[in-house]
Amino acid sequence: MRTSKMLKLAAGGLLLAASTLAVHDARSDGSSAPREVTPHGTGFAGVYGTLPADQMEFLSSADTIKSAALSGAPTLVWEALEHGEKVECLDCIATVSPLLYDGNAKTREIAAWWLRRRVFGVFGPGEVYSQTIQTLQTSTNATYRADAAYALGEFFLMQGIEPCATALMTDSDSGVRAAAASALGRLNDDGAGALAVGLGDSSPAVALAALASISRINSFSGASSIAALTSHASVDVRRRAVEVLDALDATDSVDVVAAAAKNDTDAGVRAAACHALGTFGSATSIDASAVAVLHSLSTGDKDTFVRDQAQIALQRL
Repeated sequence: MRTSKMLKLAAGGLLLAASTLAVHDARSDGSSAPREVTPHGTGFAGVYGTLPADQMEFLSSADTIKSAALSGAPTLVWEALEHGEKVECLDCIATVSPLLYDGNAKTREIAAWWLRRRVFGVFGPGEVYSQTIQTLQTSTNATYRADAAYALGEFFLMQGIEPCATALMTDSDSGVRAAAASALGRLNDDGAGALAVGLGDSSPAVALAALASISRINSFSGASSIAALTSHASVDVRRRAVEVLDALDATDSVDVVAAAAKNDTDAGVRAAACHALGTFGSATSIDASAVAVLHSLSTGDKDTFVRDQAQIALQRL
């Protein structure tokens, strides 16, 4: 009985406190009615309604955006554009768009982020977006072409898929091809097979960019082309290929991954392969030979981490 009374008292106290806070909040501005916060008008009010000034986000003015963009100072640009997300300023576009080719990667990214939020002045014929495609396709400056490819990825429009796929397969510069591969990942598309082509690129950087994008997009059917990279000359490519096969749960590549676990000269590749075999085995039964490889590595590999990964994989089978 006493416990029941105490619970009722506690519940009553909570209700009273909640009621008091609600009344206080509703009357904190001296009015008996709730505060109106529906955006209306221009400037601050157009975004935040009649919220008190101390609760409003600082909004960049058009002059602030243009001044920061012209200064080229990274932190000024980042702050001005972030706080100018909803500020429509046609005059600012011509000042911000050159930042797509800035030397600072984050500045390029936030410039594309700000531009893709514009209602007018960016996506019309001959405007920034079409200019970016043209830069990728025709500029003689490889750095500009690479920056343009990255920008197309950040704009998130399907129109950028074809030019990026073409650049990945045909551009003479490996940096541009890598940028195009990365952009396809941002666009969530394999470029009608372009990423698979990128896996066979002579540049390890392009292959790595293609692998990163393949691990990001919703679907990719060329697991066999990934498996071929487990014998690549670059240890980074071999390791990343195994990791992507693992992430894709490519159980039909068990033999290739088991061979990497057994024979690769790099401990990181062997460890990644052991982890992948454990993942494959947790989803379906794997070949007895692959299990034998794990047993052998769990006690015989010269690297402690590889032995640990093999033991963990065996526990998942």
